[in-house]
Amino acid sequence: MTKREQALRQSVADLKDAAKSLMDEGKQEEAQNKLNEAKAAKKDLDNFLALQKDFEGLNVSSPQNSGAGLQPPSTKDEEKPEYKALFFKALKGQSLTSEESEVIGEYYARLTAGTGEDGGYIIPEDISTQINELVQTTDDLRQYVTVEPVSTNKGARTLERRADHTPLAPLSEYGDPNAMAEIASPKFDRLSYNIDDYAGFLPVANTVLADTDQALSSYLVKWIAKKSRATGNHLILQVLDTFNKVDLGDYTGIKTTLNVTLDPAFAEGAIIITNQDGFNYLDQLYDKNGRPLLQPDPQDATKKLLFGRRIVVLSNKTIATSSGKAPFIIGDLKEAIVYWDRQQMLLDMTKEGGQAWRTNTTEFRVIEREDVTKWDEEAVVYGQIDITVQPEEIPEG
Repeated sequence: MTKREQALRQSVADLKDAAKSLMDEGKQEEAQNKLNEAKAAKKDLDNFLALQKDFEGLNVSSPQNSGAGLQPPSTKDEEKPEYKALFFKALKGQSLTSEESEVIGEYYARLTAGTGEDGGYIIPEDISTQINELVQTTDDLRQYVTVEPVSTNKGARTLERRADHTPLAPLSEYGDPNAMAEIASPKFDRLSYNIDDYAGFLPVANTVLADTDQALSSYLVKWIAKKSRATGNHLILQVLDTFNKVDLGDYTGIKTTLNVTLDPAFAEGAIIITNQDGFNYLDQLYDKNGRPLLQPDPQDATKKLLFGRRIVVLSNKTIATSSGKAPFIIGDLKEAIVYWDRQQMLLDMTKEGGQAWRTNTTEFRVIEREDVTKWDEEAVVYGQIDITVQPEEIPEG
């Protein structure tokens, strides 16, 4: 693929993404104008390809090369097998041929609106899968919220709150204006997102780069998984921290929250998120017959339930106890928080920037793109309990 063709294809993709983003924001007229620009750019691309084909028809075929050669990625977003090898070659600081650079550049151009110099190299799909599998531990909060994959850096989605769901009205009622004084309309939220880049840095001894691709991959996957989980948790907790804090008094406040404060639509799927201090407080509660308040989860003996709800324990370093008050976040996070996943993770390296040159290391930078927004604050109660106060005796049962 020539640079001209690559530029034309990128222009079409950018304009199409921009049109989609405008459409998501409800700007239909602007979206239509941008879509017309995309159609015009597509026409330019088609004309260029047609002309290029005419030129190829004039070429005399050359003897076939016995080597396999590199094939640029197809027009589909499929990852070619050679991309992974080139990915590691680039990360190790080995020089790429112009043909190899073109393969990486085109694959990147199809997946992002920026350039390779701005972010790095797209992490191969199988390595991304390994990272995601490592990330998915019980303390990864992203599994408890609503995850919306997005293909643009900015946009909006329309979602209906569970607690406000309204029944379908008989069609006949709409035909007779006197049959119903008012037909309840469903309530929708228009949620906007604005993807941002989040980066982390890791110095790696140059001896590691001399090892196999598999060894380097294993080393980086573990580090990226930890960074990704910590970033997701931090962003989600940042949004939850904006919720109104409620003094629960003691453990009975948790039961009242589940029974009364939360709408049944939220209480049914509720979980309880706390830190190590909060879990320790609950784990030392016994009724007068010596039976613990926390019960083992029948599906996983290593986990505990409180009033039939799962307990998710975060590190005290992740969410701290403040002035003796431990956090107890109770409710359905899937209805309270939306995590917007751009589904792009990039990796780059330098042997000269940062501290790399002075320490004889290679500095790796990972970037992931995401956003987190509040949805329905009624779906969650952010409670606090003063764990320095001894609770009253728990009644039997």
